[in-house]
Amino acid sequence: MQPLLLTFAAFCFFGAFNRWLLALGLAAGISYLGLRGWSLGRLPLVGPHDTIAFFAVSLAAMGLATRLSRPLRSAAWFNAAVGIMAGIFGGLALIFPVRSMPMPAILDTLWFELHVVLAFFAYALFGIGAIVSAGWLAVRDRSLMDIQFKTALAGWSFFSASMVAGGIWGYYAWGTYWLWTPKELWTSILWLFYALVLHLRLKGAKWDVLSAWLGVLGFVVTLFTYLGVSLLMKSSHSF
Repeated sequence: MQPLLLTFAAFCFFGAFNRWLLALGLAAGISYLGLRGWSLGRLPLVGPHDTIAFFAVSLAAMGLATRLSRPLRSAAWFNAAVGIMAGIFGGLALIFPVRSMPMPAILDTLWFELHVVLAFFAYALFGIGAIVSAGWLAVRDRSLMDIQFKTALAGWSFFSASMVAGGIWGYYAWGTYWLWTPKELWTSILWLFYALVLHLRLKGAKWDVLSAWLGVLGFVVTLFTYLGVSLLMKSSHSF
């Protein structure tokens, strides 16, 4: 199955120049996740390899969906950025070993799977929003800020639902909705960060520059919340 993930990463890089290649890469990525999940008998959501692969495929999917917006249909720079970003994370997943262990009992619940899937959809949308924000800073097309707001709002909504599902999972796993772990603290920081981004956007065009820069910075906060905390800090959410 590894060749499918390599194919995904390669097609995403080439998809930077052609959206149909990016779509083919997405199909390869979905096929990889499907076959991997079938072999495991569960969703592939445990460990750095599986989660980074899921994140990469989510980026490609959200990027292609966002590209349906009228201002982005002919924006070659957007397609290029999405393809490169998805390809980088697809390639990064290949660095980590593939683990085929059974699902730990503490994770064997629908609430855990819902929590993780929704979180990665949110992370992907925050990444797409960062691309759109950078595009606005370059070309100052007002319509791009409308797209940035929609990606931030959709991502924040997914993330909010993920936090609710995570709290329920935590209650079943440890008997409490909140443990004050580094991951949970950074999750709260990320949630509040994008609440601020949405609030500033609603204050009008005079805040567009700050909103755009925060949109770019938000992806840095997202990556630290996802990868930085997991790899650098001891937590119940660590890999």
